[in-house]
Amino acid sequence: MSASDGRSPTTTTDMRSPMTADMRSPVPLLYRRHSSGEIKNLASISSSLLPAFGTIVGENTPTLQKFIIAPYDRRYRWWQTFLVVLVVYSAWSSPFELAFRKMSTSALLPIDLVVDLCFGMDIVLTFFVAYLDKTTYLLIDDQKKIAARYISHMWFPMDVASTLPFQVIYRLLSGKMHYGDVFGFLNLLRLWRLRRVSELFSRLEKDTRFSYFWTRYIKLICVTLFAVHTAGCFYYWLAVHYHVSSDTWIGSQVPQFEQRSVWLGYTYSMYWSIVTLTTTGYGDLHAENTGEKIFSIFYMLFNIGLTAYLIGNMTNLIVHSSMRTFAMRDTIHEILRYASKNRLPEGLKEQMLAHVTLKFKTAELQQEQVLVDLPKAIRTGIAQHLFHETVENCYLFKKVAEDFIVQMVPEMRAEYYPPKVDIVIQNEISTDFYIIVSGAVDIITNKNGTEQFLSVLKSPEMFGEIGVILNTPQPFTVRTKRLSQVIRISHNNFKQMVHPNSADGKIIASNFIQHLKGLKKVELEEMPFIMDLLDETNVEATVPTEESENYEGSAQEANSSPMVHKSNILPTRVVLHGHHPDIKPKEEDGGKLAHLPDSIEDLLELADMKLGVRGTKVLMADGSQVEDIRALRDNDHLYIC
Repeated sequence: MSASDGRSPTTTTDMRSPMTADMRSPVPLLYRRHSSGEIKNLASISSSLLPAFGTIVGENTPTLQKFIIAPYDRRYRWWQTFLVVLVVYSAWSSPFELAFRKMSTSALLPIDLVVDLCFGMDIVLTFFVAYLDKTTYLLIDDQKKIAARYISHMWFPMDVASTLPFQVIYRLLSGKMHYGDVFGFLNLLRLWRLRRVSELFSRLEKDTRFSYFWTRYIKLICVTLFAVHTAGCFYYWLAVHYHVSSDTWIGSQVPQFEQRSVWLGYTYSMYWSIVTLTTTGYGDLHAENTGEKIFSIFYMLFNIGLTAYLIGNMTNLIVHSSMRTFAMRDTIHEILRYASKNRLPEGLKEQMLAHVTLKFKTAELQQEQVLVDLPKAIRTGIAQHLFHETVENCYLFKKVAEDFIVQMVPEMRAEYYPPKVDIVIQNEISTDFYIIVSGAVDIITNKNGTEQFLSVLKSPEMFGEIGVILNTPQPFTVRTKRLSQVIRISHNNFKQMVHPNSADGKIIASNFIQHLKGLKKVELEEMPFIMDLLDETNVEATVPTEESENYEGSAQEANSSPMVHKSNILPTRVVLHGHHPDIKPKEEDGGKLAHLPDSIEDLLELADMKLGVRGTKVLMADGSQVEDIRALRDNDHLYIC
């Protein structure tokens, strides 16, 4: 995302708008100057600089007016950061100079003048900084509007008041230095600059390049140090202005403290402030007069709120970092109670615990909630990067078009399974099939209550597809051999993608038939319907050409898959009966399951082979006659008579 070429920092370089010039949003738009450099990290961009919906930004947007500075300009950001350093000095010096007056007119005076000069330069600079209109979310670069907005807000008079060196101005006008407290209190206006520090921390807390924990932690320390420093300085000021110096909190311990070193008085002030804040209360420094007692009361009340603020924030930070651990422990306890209450076997209980533990351990890898909030194009790109190669190497999708794989991969969902966990259970309803990304699974069948191992599957093999494609219960139990990652796709999504792509559907059907033919004999014996399907495939493949004119034809069609017809990519299964629907035979065997051919004539021929009934018409269960074979659906019962 480039910012140096005049484009908006919120749009990518490959985005083009079809809108005409007269449809564009009114200028000024959101743009950057050519000289401002690039935005290296998008996490540092303030959300307040995003353009409004419908704002057109791109290569043709005009640059800012001459001498106007973008608020996100890199050099301007560095200037603001430098001012924050000066704010820290102002926050320390303002209460300090109030308490120790002679410092404000001696050693610290030159530094104060330099700092005030810098903030005076910033006031002038503010008249040339573009701002974001909160109603239109457009960047305003009109200098008159910028100046009117700045002057009309409270910021301008407060910025001026906090920058003027009142003591120096008085000396220039009167010719003498004034040492009164009034200038000390006027210097406290510099604390207005602390809003810059608050804005800095607010921005750093949203910047993912910095640790939120440490940013918040440093902010709490700064708040505490400022409170301690300010309270100590005010307490010392009270002692200096009391008419009997020996009847003050410091005068009772240090006689003639006003004549002693400034840093001795500052040390005593910080000591008292910290001891009071931490409620240690040694008793060596305590209030001696009414004014000091009143101040101590308010300071201790303030400390209650400050302590609650600090403890609350630290507790929140610590709890936030361990929230997932608490959630995992609570979930495990719930599972244990549920298993105990329902007397579940140990095997099931261990599988439940293993699944929950793995779910929390792999939460960083799956990040489903993060992906849900991303745009579809980004989600698709992530899925292609992670799983495209695995899907492409899976037997079912070999030789299919690249576009089909690109469409299907984003519809898949990644899942992790711990060892010895059943992913698919024998005879359950088929809803999904799985492709192994990593790990391995065992194929198991259940015979007379005894489990029998059949084979092992590894990446990029798949399982569950037999039940999904043939719409039958799952023939096997699939159990993880070790920690495994699989990608899952539902039957509905798969069918919706295959139906519009007849060519890819034929390839998939052909791959599926070839896979069935390559299964081990012991696996085929567990699936008698597969044996019938393969026999039916071989029979239909030998039907003379003149009896199957509606087929796309000949040996190539037979090899690709007799299951695949013009009307359906996946085979449509129907149940054939050799009697009229109103006649109930004494021994009803449930009919014969068959794949629907392409025409009524072929269907009658198929019924003759399977049922031994030579019929002339096909009826539905309600007695209606079938005239168009395309109207039939899966699991329809057809009566040949």
